[in-house]
Amino acid sequence: MESIGTWWMWAGFFGLVLVMLAIDLLAVGGGRQHRVSFKEAATWSGIWVGVTLAFAAALWAWLDSTVGRDVANTKALEFLTGYLIEKSLAVDNVFVWLMLFSFFAIPLELQKRVLTFGVLGAIVLRTIMIFAGAWLITQFHWLLYVFGAFLLITGVKMWWFAEAQPDLANNPLIRWIRNHVKVTDRLHGENFFITRKEAGKAVRYVTPLFLVLVMVELSDVIFAVDSIPAIFAITTDPFIVLTSNLFAILGLRAMYFLMAGMADRFSLLKYGLALVLVFIGAKMLLVDVVKIPVAISLAVVALLIGGAVVLSLRREKRSKG
Repeated sequence: MESIGTWWMWAGFFGLVLVMLAIDLLAVGGGRQHRVSFKEAATWSGIWVGVTLAFAAALWAWLDSTVGRDVANTKALEFLTGYLIEKSLAVDNVFVWLMLFSFFAIPLELQKRVLTFGVLGAIVLRTIMIFAGAWLITQFHWLLYVFGAFLLITGVKMWWFAEAQPDLANNPLIRWIRNHVKVTDRLHGENFFITRKEAGKAVRYVTPLFLVLVMVELSDVIFAVDSIPAIFAITTDPFIVLTSNLFAILGLRAMYFLMAGMADRFSLLKYGLALVLVFIGAKMLLVDVVKIPVAISLAVVALLIGGAVVLSLRREKRSKG
């Protein structure tokens, strides 16, 4: 697998990820029952975006001084495009989380604990999937066409079912867990498991908070299947793919709490995300026919997402007027 990443770049990146996780989990109250305010979420969203841009600038400066301006420009644009795609597609994941927390009536002060484990699981999962995907693409180039067709179909389905609401009450996984595991009928603080005495024996129960965690992890698996092939449409360099992906994930919790009170204002955003997937899928299908520059891809993705946000806000304004 060709990559710009040297051993010390990989080590430095993973060290930076560990430091950022420690700050997020310890300094920001991730390990405690904590209600995240809009101001706090906005502040940390800004911090994560700032750290991401600082990393992009440092990467560009290093490549510019070692391998030349052209490579530096290309790789920095690939990183920013991958980050924007992952961040954009993560919005749909946020909507699913909002629906899950609402369905299970999880209070805000307990949501952060669930998302802490969700983000940790996502980092491990994405790392494995990205390395596996990069290796497969180097061995089997035709997989790009498979990924492209999959993204194209997924984009069409997302557009078609944009207004549909999943029926969580009849979700097969939730029903299976409830039929095979003892589940409490109420929350027990931040506990995922509790033990009760029944007929003189200790019986282990899971709480509804655990069911939410399972669904959050499952949702990330599903969205990773969309977002990772989408970034491979921009670059197959595992260093760029992984760094852009994980930087987007690290700021995901802050983005969730930032959007938690504004989700209804972006009613057309799913249509924009659907068009992003269609565009990227088409780009992958035409990879050996038409070479679309990374800068154009970045502009198209930004235009589609930005346009969906603007149209959503205008729609809301008209509905209130």
